[in-house]
Amino acid sequence: MKNTRLSKRLAQKLAGIDPTPEVPLSDKLASNETAIGQTFEHCADLAMRKFYLFHSLPCLAAYLEVLVDHTLWDEGLLTPLMKLDPQESESPEQLIERLKHQLPSIVLMETVTDLKDAVRRIVNGEVILFIESSRQALSIKIKDKLQRQLEEPSTESVIRGPRIGFIERIEVNMALLRHIVRTPQLKMENIVLGTTTQTEMAIVYIDGLVAPNVVEEVRRRLAKIDMNSVLSSGYIEELISDHPRSPFPLIQSTQRPDAVSAALIEGKVALLVNGSPFALILPVTFWFAFQTVEDYYINFMFGSMLRMLRYLFAFLALALPSIFVAVTTYHSEMIPSSLTMTLAASREVVPFPALMESLMMEVTFEALREGGVRLPRPVGQTISIVGALVIGQAAVQAGIISAPLVIVVSLTGIASFLIPNPTLNQAVSLLRFPLLLCAGTFGLYGVGAGLIAILIHLTNLRSFGVPYLAPVAPLHTAGLLDVFSRAPWQVLNKRQRPAGQELELKKK
Repeated sequence: MKNTRLSKRLAQKLAGIDPTPEVPLSDKLASNETAIGQTFEHCADLAMRKFYLFHSLPCLAAYLEVLVDHTLWDEGLLTPLMKLDPQESESPEQLIERLKHQLPSIVLMETVTDLKDAVRRIVNGEVILFIESSRQALSIKIKDKLQRQLEEPSTESVIRGPRIGFIERIEVNMALLRHIVRTPQLKMENIVLGTTTQTEMAIVYIDGLVAPNVVEEVRRRLAKIDMNSVLSSGYIEELISDHPRSPFPLIQSTQRPDAVSAALIEGKVALLVNGSPFALILPVTFWFAFQTVEDYYINFMFGSMLRMLRYLFAFLALALPSIFVAVTTYHSEMIPSSLTMTLAASREVVPFPALMESLMMEVTFEALREGGVRLPRPVGQTISIVGALVIGQAAVQAGIISAPLVIVVSLTGIASFLIPNPTLNQAVSLLRFPLLLCAGTFGLYGVGAGLIAILIHLTNLRSFGVPYLAPVAPLHTAGLLDVFSRAPWQVLNKRQRPAGQELELKKK
């Protein structure tokens, strides 16, 4: 019985249907006007315009002024309405059907019979046309004014590649994907989430390339979401993740339509959320976070070099401060004698141990970086760069911090900038602190134990049933062509087995 209720609720959500009982429209224009007025009480932007068709038939248009293009409404719709000729013995329902066929094609029209549906369409920016003596209304979708120009994503800029990114309108984002992936196999399923916000979402995939069980799992998890508001794709990312308490990104977010299109061709699923310029890609693996779309736009040798450089510097961003603290504190015999004397001289006036120095510098660096992000861009860049230089130099001259540690922390910060995925960058920054504590307590043994613990955690992670370290663990040799390096297009087959096939094999 419980599964039956869940299936019914899933079907209703996928269709964007409110499971609450319907309230049919009245055939009295005054009753519909009163119902709409009571629902939108104290809404100053509600407009209800009365007019007459054929000089005798009362009509009412209800809409929110801030969401409707008034020029298009007055000149493209209201004027043609007033010019329509009456027909003898025509019922209001027949008139509605005639309006749907004779009015200009610049608007989309649908028939509405339910008050809740009419209210939902009004808050979505549509105009509801009520006609006297009819229990049906006409929903007219007119282009609204809340739309910005298409721009290049500031967080995912490329040297060679498309200069276009998603915006906050889901219709525009869907059109961008349609322009790139021009096949009827590209499927887009609409969902409405958030009882208060009524946020529109779309499940996007290519039929025949995606594993069907992955799409079903996405539908099931979305149907279980019960929230008042869904304001961004970040809400969805946390709610449907396999391991929401893991710092590692199990779902990829991007603003680039070409990146989403490439993921769809690889057999992945994308989620678009109205009001958010970020699309979600799933399932993903750990290695996916080190790939960029520009890797496939440039020569494969240079792309492979950049990818291996990212892996190297990601490891340095995670472990370099810990290795420095462990070696200087417990394993000084590993350092050459001349360098040991230099380090000893630089630390002679420093009153704090190496662990305390590293923690202070890392916290200061993270604070400067966060301040640079939150401040306006021209001021933020100045604060983050000049602030780090001034504070580092002043701390060395004051004898609070040693100069070699400033170099290590600076190199760590630069290494973190090479990680293309912001969520993975945050995970590395977060794990750097417990790894420092392990290094300061147990030396290199603590660093090794910490890295092994992180590796064990990674092997236990799954993204919608797909092992997070695939195709390395479990090993899939064909998938290694696009992991540590980018193979030439002559041998790189982007259409390997669909994402999620590992889950099917496991179930079998």
